[in-house]
Amino acid sequence: MDPVQFTAAPPSKETQERAVSTPPMYDVIIAGCGPAGAMLAAELRLHGVRVLVVERETEPVSFARIVGLHVRTVELMAMRGLLERMLAHGRRRPAGGFFAAIAKPAPKDLDSAHAYLLGIPQPTVVRLLEEHAVQLGAQVRHGCAVVGLEQDDEGVTVELADGERLRSRCLVGCDGGRSTVRKLLGVGFPGEPSRTETLMGELEVGMPPEEIAAKVSEIRETHQRFWLRPVGERVFSVVVPAAGVGDRAEPPTLEDFRQQLRAVAGTDFGVHSPRWLSRFGDATRLAERYRVGRVLLAGDAAHIHPPTGGQGLNLGVQDAFNLGWKLAAQIHGWAPQALLDTYEGERRPVAEDVLDNTRAQMELHSTEPGPQAVRRLLTELMDFDEVNRYLIEKITAIGIRYDFGAGPDLLGRRLRDIELKQGRLYDRLHRGRGLLLDRTERLTVGGWSDRVDHLADPAAALDLPCVLLRPDGHIAWIGDDQQDLDAHLHRWFGNPRTEDPRGGRAAGND
Repeated sequence: MDPVQFTAAPPSKETQERAVSTPPMYDVIIAGCGPAGAMLAAELRLHGVRVLVVERETEPVSFARIVGLHVRTVELMAMRGLLERMLAHGRRRPAGGFFAAIAKPAPKDLDSAHAYLLGIPQPTVVRLLEEHAVQLGAQVRHGCAVVGLEQDDEGVTVELADGERLRSRCLVGCDGGRSTVRKLLGVGFPGEPSRTETLMGELEVGMPPEEIAAKVSEIRETHQRFWLRPVGERVFSVVVPAAGVGDRAEPPTLEDFRQQLRAVAGTDFGVHSPRWLSRFGDATRLAERYRVGRVLLAGDAAHIHPPTGGQGLNLGVQDAFNLGWKLAAQIHGWAPQALLDTYEGERRPVAEDVLDNTRAQMELHSTEPGPQAVRRLLTELMDFDEVNRYLIEKITAIGIRYDFGAGPDLLGRRLRDIELKQGRLYDRLHRGRGLLLDRTERLTVGGWSDRVDHLADPAAALDLPCVLLRPDGHIAWIGDDQQDLDAHLHRWFGNPRTEDPRGGRAAGND
């Protein structure tokens, strides 16, 4: 049983009896194999956690919507040795013009070695992350929908749609905005329903590209939720406001696109032969809790918001990156008492901020005189480097600072991919372990060496004596004192391992 007690609703008598006779088959079951679920599975497998991912859909989505991996997500891919795979399927674009589509370039000295947007099809991201998880040993089963769950002091019983029942020590719902896991838990999902909808698709066009570009430039002076962008030979990505809020389960038709293009632009651009058509709304909701006992939520199961700024996929992947090592520590028994609680404590405020900035951006997309006046004012303010930098760091998530207590400004922030005497920092983080970057060459990680790597490098491009990095790359400690370091190693990585009288090593929390 885990050293930290998981609280849960009282299990049924049937569940209690079954728990006695049925030990957990897996350490963690993940519902949903989207970007968050696949990333989480890989992170858990880095630590040897037995993982099963169950995905409702039997086949990948039929359309290849292009998404943007923002700077922080690109950094995470580099930390785990995945960036080259992603770059092979994507296209680098300038890191600017994200906030409410206000066309301002990013500052030239943005604090990252990966200061660009990576445009890449979402199904490709999912496929690459799933392949990565499977290569590390995760099991993935498609066509399996979770329909029931019960938890007790020993684990979670998960019921699938075909009647099969599985046992695991923990369950994580990464099953999207309409999350079954969240509903079964009874976790509230307060917020605002969609007030507007937008149509999106890829279609062939019958108008010359130069005429399309001129018309789009004219319309976008007042309509930010409108564009036609080339994605292939006479194929354009088309975005246009919908006539109203409809049933999202019903995809739009070609005629819907033609009608709305004519209503907004005065022409339908001769669109025909759609590759795919979809709609999205501006619903904004945040789960009241990210954890109930042994069941947790991540990605869209925990938060939904409009896609303006392109933050959704990135937010979910970053959730998984934050949760993975903490949940693995809990499973293996070395987690400090409050470690798993820091997942919600750190990530829910980040989601709140994303929801607020998307609300603000949606207001700035309005064609009403008031919002348009505010948009013009903000456009002027973004000519100030500090304002532009603040908004770009917010959208790209490199401005996040977790509250680790009093200390230098860098404490709680992620560390950029700095140059080392040999190679780069992120190359040393592929295994998902903590890292002590020691420029003094005097410190040690001692009994935490099974969880934390030690890199003595006085030549590291860092204006600090030593830093302790968590597995997610955030700075947990800054200093040069061994006793102070030991206290922080204990805070984040539990008790040190001690000598086993039988000649082996024993974990302090076991």
